[in-house]
Amino acid sequence: QVQLVESGGGLVQAGGSLRLSCAASGSIFRPNDMGWYRQVPGKQRELVTSITSTGSTNYADSVKGRFTISRDNGVNTVYLQMDSLKPEDTAVYYCNLAFDGMRSQRYVYWGQGTQVTVSA
Repeated sequence: QVQLVESGGGLVQAGGSLRLSCAASGSIFRPNDMGWYRQVPGKQRELVTSITSTGSTNYADSVKGRFTISRDNGVNTVYLQMDSLKPEDTAVYYCNLAFDGMRSQRYVYWGQGTQVTVSA
């Protein structure tokens, strides 16, 4: 079983910054992909950004130039640096990890979510 533990959420003013962390533990296969999703009430969970084991990244258009994803494979941790935050960034942010295990079985895991609130 894989566990994802998130931290770093909180309340900030517009224009401020936050850094989220997500530490993974358990039976993790490499290579694996990690990412951040976010969700607001009444809306579908959306991909914010993702990163592969080799460092390839992808960003939603809404956060390009403001958010940066990174990872430390040595400690199985992914980070999300959020700068120039806007009220519309307010959401519950979820960490995600996915990998192909034995016999090509796909495994997907989620963190518990951490609240990010940006005030105007």
